[in-house]
Amino acid sequence: MATPAFDLSSLTPGLAGSAELVVSEEHTAPRVGSGRVHVLATPVMINLMEAAALAAVESRLPSGYQSLGIRLDVRHYAATPVGMRVRARAELTGVDGRTLEFRVDARDDKEPIGDGSHQRIVVNVARFDRRVQAKLGGMTDGEPQS
Repeated sequence: MATPAFDLSSLTPGLAGSAELVVSEEHTAPRVGSGRVHVLATPVMINLMEAAALAAVESRLPSGYQSLGIRLDVRHYAATPVGMRVRARAELTGVDGRTLEFRVDARDDKEPIGDGSHQRIVVNVARFDRRVQAKLGGMTDGEPQS
């Protein structure tokens, strides 16, 4: 079955989104399993960057379509303690077919803490869900059938 045509013309470079949080213990490296120091965990910073990318484009996608993260290339170069606010920003820098390119960065109340690039792909949600369910079709209790 051919993928139906859909219009992404509203997705233009320069669109930006942001996301923020106040770092609590649940956002620290020990809590998410990425280290032992009680500061903002890199996976949480990455999640915030993805949320900023979503904020930039999701409301402009056609009905029945969403974007999924497919690539991240980020640096996390400054620690953020519990209690400090972190804000991530994403700017759409390019659209190539269904692939969306973003420049992402994050900063806390004092300084920049990370930056990089992020790619997302636009998918038809119903078709994607069918493929995921088909993948489960060959499983029993989480194990592949022989």
